[in-house]
Amino acid sequence: MTDNKGLLGSGLGMVGRNKRYVVWFWLLNLALALGGTLGFFNQAGTMLDHSLYADRLVHGFDLSVYLEMIAKPEFGPTTASRTPAVCFALLFLFATALFLPGVYQGYASIYRLPRDEFFRACGRNLWRFIRLLIVAGIVMGIVAGALFGLRAALIKAATESTNELLPFSVSMASLAVIFLVMSVVRIWFDLAEADVVLSDQRAVRKSIGAGFRQTWRSLGRLLGSYLVTTIVAAIVLAVGVWAWMKFVSPESVLGAFLVGQLTLLLLLIPRFWQRGIAVAYYRRAMVAPVIVVQPVVPEPVPAVVVPVVSTEPAASSIISPPVGNPQES
Repeated sequence: MTDNKGLLGSGLGMVGRNKRYVVWFWLLNLALALGGTLGFFNQAGTMLDHSLYADRLVHGFDLSVYLEMIAKPEFGPTTASRTPAVCFALLFLFATALFLPGVYQGYASIYRLPRDEFFRACGRNLWRFIRLLIVAGIVMGIVAGALFGLRAALIKAATESTNELLPFSVSMASLAVIFLVMSVVRIWFDLAEADVVLSDQRAVRKSIGAGFRQTWRSLGRLLGSYLVTTIVAAIVLAVGVWAWMKFVSPESVLGAFLVGQLTLLLLLIPRFWQRGIAVAYYRRAMVAPVIVVQPVVPEPVPAVVVPVVSTEPAASSIISPPVGNPQES
């Protein structure tokens, strides 16, 4: 159905046909975020309900006032608000590993995936996704640590130069390289996720290897598609921040909430678009070709007419004995 489209068009089409996944993840993120902020809400409420700090934080955000507030003894330990936030963030990570297999299965289906098949795919691939996320975290941590260490060494060497702009140029160039390298690693594990779900691969290492090979085989096309979606996400973020600063007054809590949540909802679309690109590429380059076996209809054998040779003598070949003349006798 999407074979005649590019990866971008195919991926966006999958997102358009399955818009409910974006809404579900936004609602899940909103619910868990509210739970994660309850600790800070209770701590700050005990002070701000009867303090002038509330006016300087509601009508605009004063960083110095905020830092002074959390430093007061009556605010309590920051772990009381930080612990719920960390726990709910980990819960969102687990929920992502739980529900993403159903998203991949829904994107690859040519029909609206029923609810029972969605949750069946989620349960079947949960442990596989957890193992895959652990490996992805280790690999990304090692690669990012090595790249940022190299960046620090390059900047240190650039500061010894007489060119004052060289450290800034090296810093920006190294950040661009780090972004590109981490995008490639992300593509690698997105393809591995698609292979785990769509090929029902129990051995996660095989999907990781297949994702690595396919990433290098079509690096330009995949990286270009991911960069386009990243640019779209950056535009959405810039427009959201501009709308917040332009149209939302500092004292409007409801306006800030609506603009912020709308921006977050729209930011989910590029990420799901990238997963649609991974599924579209899997269907074109990674799935095993289906060989259609056509039944062989035997051709009719022409009949061969064999003449039948009779063993009886023909009537014309019988020689009658001579009949004598009675007058001669």
